[in-house]
Amino acid sequence: MWVFESDEHDSLQRIVQAENLTALFQPIIDLDSAGIFGYEGLVRGPSDSPLHSPSCLFKAARECDLLYEIESLCHKILIEEFMRLKLPGKLFLNVSPEALIQTKKEAGYSLFQGSIDPRNVVIELIENGPCCDLGPGRLKEVLADYCDAGFSVAIDDLGEGFSNFRLWSELRPAFVKIDRHFIQNIDQDPLKVQFVKSIQEIARQAGTRVIAEGIETHSELMVVKSMGVDYGQGYYVARPHPFPGIIVAMEVVRTIKSFSLEVSRRDSWARDSITARGIVQADPPVRSGQTNLEVLKIFEDRPQLETVAVVKEDGIPIGLITRPELINNFARRYRHELFGKNPCTQFMDAKPLMVDKAATVQEVSKLLVTADRRHLMQGFIVLDNGRYSGIAYGQDLVRVITEMQLQAAKYANPLTQLPGNVPIHEHMDSLLRAKIPFYACYCDLDHFKPFNDIYGFSAGDAVIQLAANVLSRSCDHDLDFLGHIGGDDFIILFRSHNWKERCEMALAEFGESIRNFFSPEDLERGGYCTENRRFEKEFHPLTSLSIGAVIIPPGLFTSYMEVSRLASGAKKQAKLMPGNSLFINQRYTRHPHLSSDEVAEDGLVC
Repeated sequence: MWVFESDEHDSLQRIVQAENLTALFQPIIDLDSAGIFGYEGLVRGPSDSPLHSPSCLFKAARECDLLYEIESLCHKILIEEFMRLKLPGKLFLNVSPEALIQTKKEAGYSLFQGSIDPRNVVIELIENGPCCDLGPGRLKEVLADYCDAGFSVAIDDLGEGFSNFRLWSELRPAFVKIDRHFIQNIDQDPLKVQFVKSIQEIARQAGTRVIAEGIETHSELMVVKSMGVDYGQGYYVARPHPFPGIIVAMEVVRTIKSFSLEVSRRDSWARDSITARGIVQADPPVRSGQTNLEVLKIFEDRPQLETVAVVKEDGIPIGLITRPELINNFARRYRHELFGKNPCTQFMDAKPLMVDKAATVQEVSKLLVTADRRHLMQGFIVLDNGRYSGIAYGQDLVRVITEMQLQAAKYANPLTQLPGNVPIHEHMDSLLRAKIPFYACYCDLDHFKPFNDIYGFSAGDAVIQLAANVLSRSCDHDLDFLGHIGGDDFIILFRSHNWKERCEMALAEFGESIRNFFSPEDLERGGYCTENRRFEKEFHPLTSLSIGAVIIPPGLFTSYMEVSRLASGAKKQAKLMPGNSLFINQRYTRHPHLSSDEVAEDGLVC
């Protein structure tokens, strides 16, 4: 065993002396603009060596007490190659906490020496082995010096263990990278969707940007994009390569653009896609070192400007100065002489409201409602990656929300307030264009007209509202879409993996709740009687819910009309079955030439 360790040590020493490591780069893309945001730097050992793979290389380096030397060499080679290739954006460098602290002790910032601008380097904290017992306080102290020098910090593999959640809380990094486990098959696993949603919510509150690792399929990218994740990387985007591309593949660009912000804003039903970035005004800030007179001159030169942000040299905002506050303080005698040359921080609001640009207008509205009323009048700061992006005002927020409400009301069903036919068609077409698999479920009430005739239209309206509420509760509103076609007809476009269980839950709940609308006599008989046009008595079973479901694979259909026709056929088959029923058409996806009247031949009755 000793001989093996000695050989390993010698091999590592030879690697260090000969600088025998190969640099690879994997692009990290902006999921909003579809452009390159940066690259993660990766290394490989000698191709003919057991130390070729990174896991073996760093495991041996730790065991041989050469981790610092190997990591230093990795960073040196990666920085030199990144600069030589003139790659755009930021360079993400994997760094273990041990090497980071050892560097601080021994050589200042030598771990990242080179010609690269520190502002273009992200220190990506990793664990190459058992978690080192350094304590977040010590690590925070070291990282503060690096951040002061211009570096940014990211936490890798978020979700792999509890320790990196604690690091996030303690260190407040600029970026967190979600572990690939939670991205793999996220389009089929609602629990993973919920996990990523939780991370997104925490990130918004902390001013942190989220990077999804391990995106390997079109569907995974679409789900991650639709959830508002900031950045992504993975084999579907691009594999690690010694000479990576600087332009995102057109297929990836099309995937991202199909769910672009502008498309979402035109869709009045995608309300959560309208974010603070849509109302921000990019007014230039002032530096904390500028004087009161300099700020006063800015207000005098720009009569329309009401508020100006104060930022530190690194662009991090620390306050707001309003025109009335500043002018009032200079209105009295001798104030120019007394305060004119003082720093502008003297008259700023040091506790302004700050929101991330990815926060939805609904989230910002809730913050304003609970915050001090001055924020509504003076405005609030919008952040981009924790730094100043602009100022937004309450008036603009109210205007956007009003426009959304008017647009929503224009196409909403007046009884249920659910999206009507226009947004239904738009949403269905957007899924088809993006080639996202979904499940179209046409929902209809059985024996509803005679119920309306016997119990009255008010009771009929109440039953329709009951159906709407039941169906709404069966949806995951971050993934699924519920629309009201009209009358007693609804449609759900499910993207939830457990859509079938959700349908069965809705059927069971409706079957139980509808009993409250019938008289004891009708409940005992299991139905009610009406007279037909020939004045003959007809018996009708209790009103029930029928759901006709169609599995829509990606790329098979091009128009909502095709899907609507197919879903209508499945609904007809469901209505032929007694009681609350679900019919699933599975054949049409394999035989698109069949008509809707032929779907029953290979359906699945539930």
